Order: sequence, then structure tokens, then C-alpha cells
Amino acid sequence: MRVVYDVSPLTHPRTGVGNYIRGALAGMIRAGGGEHEFVAFAPASIRGRERLDTALDGIDAERRIVSLPFAHAVRRTWGRIGRPSVERFVGSLDVLHFSDWMVPPQRNGVRATMIHDLGPLRFPEKLHPRTVRMHTRTAREARDCDVVFVNSHYTADDAVERARVPREKIRVAYPGVDPEFRPEGPRREGRPYAFTTATADWRKNVETVRAAWPLLGGELELVAAGDLGYVPHDRLPELYRGAEVFLYPSRFEGFGIPIVEAMACGVPCVVSSHPSLDEASGDAAVRVDPESREAIAEGVREALRRRDELVARGLEHARRFSWIECGRVHLQGYADAL
Repeated sequence: MRVVYDVSPLTHPRTGVGNYIRGALAGMIRAGGGEHEFVAFAPASIRGRERLDTALDGIDAERRIVSLPFAHAVRRTWGRIGRPSVERFVGSLDVLHFSDWMVPPQRNGVRATMIHDLGPLRFPEKLHPRTVRMHTRTAREARDCDVVFVNSHYTADDAVERARVPREKIRVAYPGVDPEFRPEGPRREGRPYAFTTATADWRKNVETVRAAWPLLGGELELVAAGDLGYVPHDRLPELYRGAEVFLYPSRFEGFGIPIVEAMACGVPCVVSSHPSLDEASGDAAVRVDPESREAIAEGVREALRRRDELVARGLEHARRFSWIECGRVHLQGYADAL
């Protein structure tokens, strides 16, 4: 197969979606064993092109990156106009897998996309209207795709219910864990601390964690990724490893990969009880009501008491998630649709 894979989100600083895109592409290349051809495709601004090239370092895929000004506007307009077809820029293809950043027209081949979560459809009042419009459009396009990937069974159910994607088109491709996320290695030093990747975003819910912290009586410093500015992906392992406990208080997610990353680094986890986080947590995390500061504080105490047990369970759980398996699911989904 010749697979054209949209890597447009990698033109921005990498977060969960970008990490998934990079990991899935790398996993497909490994899983394919040299039998398939992969093309990383994106319209990108000059600055975005630099980030993209850095993100794709070490990935053995052909690059078809179109550098142009106002790349975001061009991507959205291209999908609305519906021409020219993507083949004009990448040549013939067997599969086009596009992201939620653009919906390119194509003449032939399998049409595929990914739904990471449907938060913008669930909580439109909490997000910028442009974000809601973009994700609504992608959800609508997904109905007409030949195959739609999701990162959890929870999101699969959501895609059927809210986006009305036919169940038979959906494939669950769990994210993987990069090899850098392991117990051994450098760690952040200083006084004992708890780490959270929560930010000021309403969904990430850092405000309830802050409200809980006085209840712990100064036992631990709270280190929040949102206070550190943008944290590069390669700095996260040392932050996880150095922590006494990791908190993930999100009100809603598609999967929750930081939970598994923290477990892989040997850190006990306190996680929101929202069901969208069940698959990432398994039976290896302390689950708490994300709206209760008392529950979060008690969850931290419980995680500290059960540290050895939770670390062992977390390491075992994290081994279930690999990018090569994610890649296999993608390749099988494409092959089934051909």
C-alpha cells in the first residue's frame, strides 16, 4: 500500500494529538516491515515546517510538505472548495488518512481519519467557536470515510452516538508509550512533589487540584505543567520520575495517555473517575471525583500509602500499550477497507 498520512498537527508544539500522530506513523512503518510506502504530508507555514521536520526526525517516510503562508487558512479553505485533489501534491495513493486539521479532496483510494475525542461536540460552550466548527466538520466527514480510527472504546461509543459514524467502520487503536518513559533515568530534583499535566483549560481541571492542596498540609509541593510553560515531550520523563505521585484530574478525555506515561515511569497515579479514563487507568490508579477537592486530597494520601502496589500494577498495565501494535491496527484497518 501507498499510505499518505496527514501530519499537519506536528507543525505546532507537540501535545497529545501530535504525539499520537508521530507514534502511529512510526508504528505503522515498523509493523509494515518494509512492505508499504508511507508519505508524510502537510501544508505548513515556514515556522511550522521547522517544527514538523524536527518532529519527524528518525521516521523513515517520504515527506511531501508544501510550504506556504497562512497554512491554517489554506487547509480549511481547501476542504471547503474541494479542489484540487490531494493526488496533485502527493501522486497516486492507496490510502489517504487525514487529521482533524483538514479534509482534503481525493480521487481514489481508501479515505480514513482519526477521532481523538468529541469534547468539542459535548461541551461547545467551553471552547472557541472556530474549534467547535472544525471538529464538527471532521466528525461529519468521518461518516463518509471508509475507516475511522479512535483511541479507546469509550471514544468509539461516542463516535457512534454523537457523530453517527457506523460502528462497522470504527477501529480502536490505543496509543503507545515511547521508550523514554521508563523508571530509569534522570529525574527532577528538589523537595518532594506531586506532578500534574493539568492546565487552566476547563477540561484539564487544575483549579480543583489547587483547591485540594491546602488540605494536604504542605506534605508535597505541587508542580503543574501549566506553570512551567510549554514542556517539550523529551522533558516529561524526568518530571514523572521525580514525582511522588501523578495527578490527572481531567473532566473528560478521549484516552488520557499521560496516565500510562506516568505509570511507565514508575509513578503512582491519582486519576479522575470520569469513565473516559477507565481504559488508560485500568486497575492501576486511585480514582477520584474530579469536582471534589476533598476526594483529590484523600486520593493523594491513598496513593502514597499504596505506592509500592500501584507502581507494580502501573508498570504491568503500561506494557499493554505499544506504537507497533497501534501501527498494526491502522494497517489492518486500511487493508480491510481496500
